[in-house]
Amino acid sequence: MVKITVRVSLGKDSYDIKISYDFLSSLGKEVSKLGYSSKAVVITNTTIADLYKNKIIESLNAGNIESITLVVPDGEKYKSLKTASFLYDKLIESHIRRNNPLIAFGGGVVGDLAGFVAATYMRGIPLIQVPTTLLAQVDSSVGGKVAVNHPLGKNMIGCFYQPKLVFIDTDILKTLPLREYRAGLAEVIKYGFIQSKELLELLDNSPDKILNKENDVLLKVIAKCCEIKARIVEEDEKDFGKRAILNYGHTIGHAIESLTKYKKLLHGEAISIGMAAAANIACQMKLIDAAVVEKHKKILTSFGLPIKIPQKITLEEILERIKLDKKKKQETESLVLLKKIGEAEVFEVPKELIAQALENTR
Repeated sequence: MVKITVRVSLGKDSYDIKISYDFLSSLGKEVSKLGYSSKAVVITNTTIADLYKNKIIESLNAGNIESITLVVPDGEKYKSLKTASFLYDKLIESHIRRNNPLIAFGGGVVGDLAGFVAATYMRGIPLIQVPTTLLAQVDSSVGGKVAVNHPLGKNMIGCFYQPKLVFIDTDILKTLPLREYRAGLAEVIKYGFIQSKELLELLDNSPDKILNKENDVLLKVIAKCCEIKARIVEEDEKDFGKRAILNYGHTIGHAIESLTKYKKLLHGEAISIGMAAAANIACQMKLIDAAVVEKHKKILTSFGLPIKIPQKITLEEILERIKLDKKKKQETESLVLLKKIGEAEVFEVPKELIAQALENTR
């Protein structure tokens, strides 16, 4: 069995990302190596609990770790202060103390919510991320961003709180619905365009193997994404500089996602459209040529991802949503764009140029 370890070097907050397949039975032993209390809390959602609750309890028992499992409903709307308060109550009732590790076992919502609870309960208890979606495995579980939503905006209440371990079992992806898996691949493709020609070529040459979740290529893909994310986080942990390039495709993608009320498109699908639009913008600014725009289209569509703005969304709505209001004096918007494959930067882009590029993304 191949096991890959990626180190995130952040001084006293350094940690390992451990990646393999058929690996979940080893979780208890990996947690026990960290030297915390022999009692742990697992936070998961209803969907994951139905599939894996017994397996994770058995794994922790094998590592001589007693555990309690707290299950929250599945869905973005439950990433809230109300759910966090429910979890605080359960942690207090269970006599959880500062040396008891909290294991976030789920996708991005569970990781963000449980991470926020770990960061704030008793001023911080050890956090272990066990991501169960591709999106969480390559992106949200690494880097320490934890948060809950507010009625006026996503992720408005949160902090940076690094985990003590990220434990990735790629076999868990076998139970992930195909549409969600494809959507997670949008973030993988993003890493290729902004940082790695090597990853992009692997994606370009092996779409069938990746879509079939073949272990050898999937391990390479996930490990490469984690390496890229780790290096960026090491350079810019608190998101004041280079970490911004991870938002490639996200400004326009988030606008489209919100305009469809988070119901029509998955996050990765919206980001895919956002990357296609960003490529059109960069081409108009003569940062990249038409061949790179076509590369976006080829790779994104080869994984079944959308590249066109839904017809029901007007360009005016998108421009308004990304805060390009005509009443403002500001005539530009900050967008992450490619200078070439493997190199991205934040640029100020005139609103007229964005409008033109959006028209080309219809």
